[in-house]
Amino acid sequence: MNNYSNKEKVKGGRAKPGFSAQKKEVGNREAYQALDFSADKKNLRKVGNSIFSGAVGFSVLFISVLILLMLFSLFMTSFPAIKASGFSILTGMEWHPESGKFGGWPFIVGTLMTSALALLISLPFSLAISLALGEYYKTGIISTIISSSIQLLAGIPSIIYGTWGLFVIVPIVQKIQMGMADKGIIPFGLSIITASVVLAIMIIPYSASLARDVILQVPQDLKEAGYSLGGTRFAVIRRVILPYSMTGIFAGEVLAFGRALGETMAVAMVVGNLRKVPANIFSPGATIASVIASEYNEASPLHAAALTELGLILFLITIIFSFAGRYIINKRSIK
Repeated sequence: MNNYSNKEKVKGGRAKPGFSAQKKEVGNREAYQALDFSADKKNLRKVGNSIFSGAVGFSVLFISVLILLMLFSLFMTSFPAIKASGFSILTGMEWHPESGKFGGWPFIVGTLMTSALALLISLPFSLAISLALGEYYKTGIISTIISSSIQLLAGIPSIIYGTWGLFVIVPIVQKIQMGMADKGIIPFGLSIITASVVLAIMIIPYSASLARDVILQVPQDLKEAGYSLGGTRFAVIRRVILPYSMTGIFAGEVLAFGRALGETMAVAMVVGNLRKVPANIFSPGATIASVIASEYNEASPLHAAALTELGLILFLITIIFSFAGRYIINKRSIK
């Protein structure tokens, strides 16, 4: 009986503690391995974060240095003109390269007039398109047709826009000018308003696409709250959707304005390329981009330097408007 009880103690009393210790040792070893694996994953994650942070920092530094190099190269290339006439290109009214007169004020005015007018013309259409795609026709064949048309407009080369404006918009503007001949307007057809209409059609896809994306992000709860208070769809759009998405819509307009500032070929074909400050929107004029495109190939060294100085001015105008737009967006953004 005692021997049997001792065997039971060996099997039960002594064997079980040994098995438990062995199991504990195995568990500790697996825990250590898991800790080592977790430590390796943590180290690998740190290395990945460091690489990503370094890549982002390098990209930011590269873009900043690139912009500075562009400004420096434009300044150095235009330095002969700056040395010859200083910064009178900003205020000079006469542009006669053959006599050494480089007054760029007419081109600065023409650039700002065409871009601002194009923005005003395109705003109602881009806003209507963005509301149609973001609120009324989110899916379906109508949405597909409108979206495809907008993408097609964005992909058409500027020379095609210029040719179309030359044969379609110019005759229409010319007929309007003929009806205003008693006011001293010469019916050239080529004018600031013609270039602005062509530019407006070109920039609609940029502002409409961004505004549509912003309108689609308006929370459904806000719209349902407006409807629950008895608001119609128009009231919800006016009081809920537009105020919420106004910052994004403005950002799209800033993007479109920057696109209009630098457009060259389409504007050069329909603006008239007159080296004078436009008297009104029906007068011919010229922009910085159009005068550079039309005169650079046949320019003398000093003339080329003056044209490069105009390019530097256009670059600075673009930067100023971009920073001003960013400042306004940050001020108006919803926290």
